[in-house]
Amino acid sequence: MDSDLRAGRASRVMPARPGLRVLLSACACQPGGEGESGTGWRWALALAQAGHEVWVVTRTGNRSAIEKALESHPQPRLHFAYYELPAWARWWRHDDHGAQLGYFLWQLGAYRVARELCRKVAFDVAHHVTGGTFRDPSFLAFLDLPFVFGPVGGGEAAPRELRETFPLRGCLDDLIREAANRAVRIDPLMALVYRRASAILCKSHETAASIPPRYRRKCVVQAGLGADTGRSGARECGRTDFRVLYAGELVYWKGLHLGLMAFAMFRQKHPDARLTVAGSGPDDAWFRRIAWLLGIGAAITWMPAPGHAAARRVSGDHDAFLFPGLEDANGSAVLDAMSCGLPVVCLDAGSPAVLVDASCGIKVPPGSAGEVVGQLASALSELSGDPALLRVMSEAAARRAREEFSWPRQAARMGSVYRSVCVRQAPRFGATEAPA
Repeated sequence: MDSDLRAGRASRVMPARPGLRVLLSACACQPGGEGESGTGWRWALALAQAGHEVWVVTRTGNRSAIEKALESHPQPRLHFAYYELPAWARWWRHDDHGAQLGYFLWQLGAYRVARELCRKVAFDVAHHVTGGTFRDPSFLAFLDLPFVFGPVGGGEAAPRELRETFPLRGCLDDLIREAANRAVRIDPLMALVYRRASAILCKSHETAASIPPRYRRKCVVQAGLGADTGRSGARECGRTDFRVLYAGELVYWKGLHLGLMAFAMFRQKHPDARLTVAGSGPDDAWFRRIAWLLGIGAAITWMPAPGHAAARRVSGDHDAFLFPGLEDANGSAVLDAMSCGLPVVCLDAGSPAVLVDASCGIKVPPGSAGEVVGQLASALSELSGDPALLRVMSEAAARRAREEFSWPRQAARMGSVYRSVCVRQAPRFGATEAPA
């Protein structure tokens, strides 16, 4: 594929069999799990159902849930190997940020398990799929296999004008995060991972732009999750009031404070409008205080985040999904809303910018707080004032989730990436998806 990959590696030939033998690293991988653990399981399952033979290295703590799921729904192409840190090192708690020393140590142990598997199975490709930030290494890169890194995120950053709207803690956290992102450029271990990677999959354009320039030719921007097609469907119109939904963690970088300001502006001309905030998090009280100061507290329903089973019912009671996230690398809430037929109003940033297009939502460019709030309010007004547009976007949202981001579609994309790296065809930086 390039001189870096040719060095020390034998030339490979595309396997003639329809499916490939895939070695997957998914520290977070649990059936029915939320967040990254659920995403890891769905990637493994989707790839196996697409016809690949998939071996997954994951945490021993996931074993009972995985074995129970496989007992009730056998997957003959899906195999698991487990590794857990020794008892003295189990002080760590894995989460989506993945910057802890414990996670680094788990990756080292998982590499040893993967190396043993390679002695028994002739794998075609190795793939690091969860633990997904571009700052954290995967030692699968050091196997003698084509290596796919990601989808990873972490390069998303709020514009400086919008950071001024954060609480003090948020400003400090963002400065630390920005410094960590810049440090990647001089991190020798990450340089080795990028060098040995055959493809680097990025959840957003911002993350792709954060990869050191010499490796960007390997980058492909691709959503890091898929939609459940069984839940897809356009909403039913017919209400006279306009109902807006926000769902997600209540933390400053989700931008809900900007959404509240925009809703207050929108409600000046639409006094019957209602907003539902579904979620919990460390900034709950801060957001509620902002709503009170804006005088819109009586127009807001606050509720815990619904599970997947209840999400469709909640979405069906609303007209539009408001998601002003500033640094969102996942996009799960946006894709869930789309699959339920909700048009999306969001910032043109992070994963939502990859998931949403003009057919199914309105994306607002980042700028000053006043500009963002005004344009979010205008987008809500545009949707509320045009029932025909609302219906068309509702149908397009469900269709886009079903046709572009279903798990079978995502598995097909990943299969194309695998075949590309097996024949040394480098993906091009700037593509919005892998070649189908």
